[in-house]
Amino acid sequence: MKADYKNWMPRGLIYGNAGVSSVFLAVGLLCRKKKESRALRLLSSLSFVGAGVGLLSSAYLLMLYRIFSYNGKRKLAKHIIDGVASRIKLPTGGKGLDVGCGSGALTIAAAKRNPEASFVGVDRWGQEYASFSQKLCEDNARAEGVKNVRFLRADARELPFPNESFDLVTSNYVYHNIPGDRQALLRESLRVLKKGGRFVIHDIFYPSAYGDMQAFLKSLQDEGYAEVRLIPTADGLFVKKCEARWMMIADSALLMGIK
Repeated sequence: MKADYKNWMPRGLIYGNAGVSSVFLAVGLLCRKKKESRALRLLSSLSFVGAGVGLLSSAYLLMLYRIFSYNGKRKLAKHIIDGVASRIKLPTGGKGLDVGCGSGALTIAAAKRNPEASFVGVDRWGQEYASFSQKLCEDNARAEGVKNVRFLRADARELPFPNESFDLVTSNYVYHNIPGDRQALLRESLRVLKKGGRFVIHDIFYPSAYGDMQAFLKSLQDEGYAEVRLIPTADGLFVKKCEARWMMIADSALLMGIK
């Protein structure tokens, strides 16, 4: 049995985009054949433009799919997961939480590096990533021979754990996908972290989504958090600068610290 961590770029999105492009192309060709009126000629032109934009978009999404694939040459998703996991260290008996675990990749990678600790991976496994599921995570853990993990369905906006339940909280490319106050999402994850516990959270910290992160870091420091820092990862650490720009993940960074 081999682990299957799927792909961060859903194939359904690629197929759907290509399908819409095909519809635009068909409408354009049909209107071109029946160009008796100015309106039909205009509709034909607009449809061809839509088809062209759609095809370019599909090519872009397909390129991302190949770059992120665990089976491709670049294996960027694996490289990022390994980079985050390398910064996760727990003592014997420690408990870690992975928020938005998806296919279980980070949870399992962290558990393999910390065999004397245990990890919980949570996700709501929505329709956006229909190929991800709790069963997939459990199957991947078995395939990797990892037993110090378990997976639960939960919402990052309201985690089903008491305050100070974990020695470490981690996450990878999750919070920017959730509508609402992202700083509040971070606060909810930090709520379940024990005093003295560490957090290692990797995300795309768009200013438009997160607001003033420097002010957020300052607020944590004022509350007694230690070693709080935001480490850019799209400057060559995890992703090459040139890649990060065209993949629109140039604001990727690790939020790290101690509660």
